Amino acid sequence: MLKQYSRYLRVIIPLTLLFYFVPVVALIFVVCGVVDISRHRVVSAGLMQKYFIGNGLVTWLLSPVNVFFDLISERNKYIYTLDDFPPGHRSEIENVLKVFDADKDEIIADIREKMGDKKRGMLFYKWYDKSTNQSVPAFNEDMTYIKTIGVSVFNQKESTSLHFGPLRLTLRVLYNLTPLKSDNVFIEVDGQKHYWHDDPLFIFDDTLLHRSINEEDSERYCVFVDVLRPSAFTGLQNIFMKAIQVIFKNFSGIFYSRWTFLR
Repeated sequence: MLKQYSRYLRVIIPLTLLFYFVPVVALIFVVCGVVDISRHRVVSAGLMQKYFIGNGLVTWLLSPVNVFFDLISERNKYIYTLDDFPPGHRSEIENVLKVFDADKDEIIADIREKMGDKKRGMLFYKWYDKSTNQSVPAFNEDMTYIKTIGVSVFNQKESTSLHFGPLRLTLRVLYNLTPLKSDNVFIEVDGQKHYWHDDPLFIFDDTLLHRSINEEDSERYCVFVDVLRPSAFTGLQNIFMKAIQVIFKNFSGIFYSRWTFLR
């Protein structure tokens, strides 16, 4: 109970001070936060609690930035297919996925060796437009739209809790390399489940509340790619991406605190 009260206070006290000294700034954060959560199909007390005082707090702090990204991007569909992307975006996505298809066995073997008995593993080939792993040369090429390339691994019966991604500058492309014919392995976004055996490809706005579930006695290997949202301001998006790369390069642990980074 004390921990719960402390969570409320760490939001209420700064927000009260903001309203007292800079009310316009405080109002912007409140309005942008409300805009953020109103995008969900059902806005519940649990959703608001998780967003404003739980693991969505960083997403709330970034909500004015995310609303700006909404303004310079095409209308957000929340859930996407490849057909929703312009030719340039789609070509880069398809090329990356083709590399994973061609080298899947070698990539999985390399990751499995690094993974060991860890619960969750994360291997980045590209992180916010910066190459971080040289083992797959195709991923080190300059790309206009794709900014992050990696693989996440769940060990047996390992899942995430409900959480929010931080930024809407990009969309998250997921591609399951080991789709099982099981309803116990899926991703849930805004209350809707996507089963990997139906389609190994799933693209969505990851600032929506979501979780990934693996309740099987086998590992789950899933490609994740962050691609710029379709926009008439791609140059401006890439300027922001350079700034984000500088800011976030040392803070990946904030967003992946329960993951082991595989080198």
